[in-house]
Amino acid sequence: MTKKQKKVLLRIILAAVLMVGLHFVPVEGIPKFFLYLVPYFVIGYDILRKAVLGILHGEVFDENFLMAVATVGAMLLGVYKEVNGMDGEFSEGVAVMLFYQVGELFQAVAVGKSRRNITALMDIRPDYANVEDEAGNLEQVDPDDVEVGTVIVVRPGEKVPIDGVVVEGTSSLNTSALTGESVPREIGEGQDVISGCVNMNGLLRIRTTREFGESTVSRILDLVENSSMKKARTENFITKFARYYTPAVCYSALALAVIPSVINLVLGNPADWSTWVIRALTFLVISCPCALVISIPLSFFGGIGGASSCGILVKGSNYLESLARTRYVVFDKTGTLTKGVFQVTRLCPSREYLETCQGKQAEGSRQSQAEERDAGQETETRAQDREAGSASGLGTVWETGAAQLLEYAAHAESYSSHPISKSLREAYGKEILPGRVTDVEEISGHGVKALVDGIPVAAGNARLMQREGFAYEADTQAGTVVHVAVGGSYAGYILISDVVKEQAGEAVRALKKAGVKQTVMLTGDARAVAEQVAGNLGIDQVKSELLPADKVEAVEGLLAAKAPGEHLAFVGDGINVATVLSRAEMGVAMGALGCDAGFVAADIVLMDDNPMKLATAIRISRKCLRIVYENIVFALAVKAICLVLGAVGIANMWIAIFADVGVMVIAVLNAMRCLSVKGEIN
Repeated sequence: MTKKQKKVLLRIILAAVLMVGLHFVPVEGIPKFFLYLVPYFVIGYDILRKAVLGILHGEVFDENFLMAVATVGAMLLGVYKEVNGMDGEFSEGVAVMLFYQVGELFQAVAVGKSRRNITALMDIRPDYANVEDEAGNLEQVDPDDVEVGTVIVVRPGEKVPIDGVVVEGTSSLNTSALTGESVPREIGEGQDVISGCVNMNGLLRIRTTREFGESTVSRILDLVENSSMKKARTENFITKFARYYTPAVCYSALALAVIPSVINLVLGNPADWSTWVIRALTFLVISCPCALVISIPLSFFGGIGGASSCGILVKGSNYLESLARTRYVVFDKTGTLTKGVFQVTRLCPSREYLETCQGKQAEGSRQSQAEERDAGQETETRAQDREAGSASGLGTVWETGAAQLLEYAAHAESYSSHPISKSLREAYGKEILPGRVTDVEEISGHGVKALVDGIPVAAGNARLMQREGFAYEADTQAGTVVHVAVGGSYAGYILISDVVKEQAGEAVRALKKAGVKQTVMLTGDARAVAEQVAGNLGIDQVKSELLPADKVEAVEGLLAAKAPGEHLAFVGDGINVATVLSRAEMGVAMGALGCDAGFVAADIVLMDDNPMKLATAIRISRKCLRIVYENIVFALAVKAICLVLGAVGIANMWIAIFADVGVMVIAVLNAMRCLSVKGEIN
């Protein structure tokens, strides 16, 4: 509890003790009224103040005004009865205000808990950045003052203030505030780091790649701060409903207090003002829309907070509501279902190239044997290998040929920044010597030509082989094929595949279990690659070889075909799908690896790039919406019953207190279930 909440709790306890104590005080008449004013003002002075300020500012009809009118009216009615020789009741007015404050306290605690989940993201805001001066001393500066390209120092225990690349040092990063994951991430030289992470052990020097205002932490904070501005349809309805409902209730209560008494006077009967005034006040308390006005926004706020604790950033309650109605999920492939990391999965040197390697190997072996004989050094093992024949030699030849094929390709592609080129260099695993590579020619859409150790090498796709006049081998397996020609002859090909995320298949199954009718994958990859990935993951429909504009067209076609009331979500990460994220009813972006454009265009951000989190978000949203409807039905049903009882004179002020404050407390407690998300992430 906050200091303010503790103060309210103390007031509640004090007012309750005073009210119970006064029940046993043998005082009657007007002195009794003044004694009950003490607990009344202890518990209700702030409500009365808000009601008066609302009237002064022209905002008359709100829950504070209703509480003020009902409780002041109940207290004055008690005075009226005492003056006329009847037993006046003052505890009802105090009780209404007391229980209303109890409901408000429950609401404040629930909001605070949800806010803490959301502001766990706010805690990632760095206070400073360490910049090293010429003397080697560290100076703490405002992150806003750090320019792009500046080397900053992050010590153990400090937050990474700005996005950048590690230029020196290794460490473990705590990313839980961003992703919701507790497992630290290992980081080293050359790797990208995002702001908001906490450096756990090693000293890091990071070269900034963005200004602070454009860094990950700043974008996240901006989204969190603006999320409450986008209300759900149900939330907007309740707001509009209360705007008209509250004045109607006030005027109806006034009519109930006056019209029957006037009719009685006209008919020559006793006016019976006290009876109808108390019924009007009871009607006013019963009709107060606090349960709806408070619990419904709280439910959505709790849902957003619960999602935040799981590393899911929802930009507004309207998107939370749309998630609950999601029946179609469209995935981009690279970076979404796959890691966007290409790896060499197969080396296929050609038969001719292997024969060449075998000839070179045999020649080298004869030369080595002669040298050994001349030196008297031929070993028993060497002699056995030489006499073993071709069986053992074939394996050696293939290994040699495959290794050379990869070596030539890695060197030829060493000047390219393409992900395929990077994967070749990583698979080679040795240092690339720039002096070995000359006359590099990068041919757009085809590949690379270069001289490696003076030998002409061509590495690229089938179009490059056709252009250079090489007869190449086709591969039926899914993946990206890099054909290699060495010394004017076709040498073989290298198969490179994108690595599928471990959680991708589980995510698709979880979505179908959550009620998603159809899953679709859109990709620019070749048909064979796309169909293999989709088949392995259980994707219902796949569209391949698409340009960015084609993906937009595909999503529009799916939107046109779906039934009304069913929503479509698109999940992607790259800049090429930013327009698709904007076009879909709900854009879901990968926050860790995703680009800036995707981050901004999306309505929901999965901070750790785990597609499984989308199923979690859908379950949270449906739980939230279910609780909202439960509160609406419960509140309206109880109020309707109590209004009927009040109209016939059965319901008293205590029943009215339950119909208003009791229902509000129950609704708030029910809304707090939205914060419980542990069961939703399994």
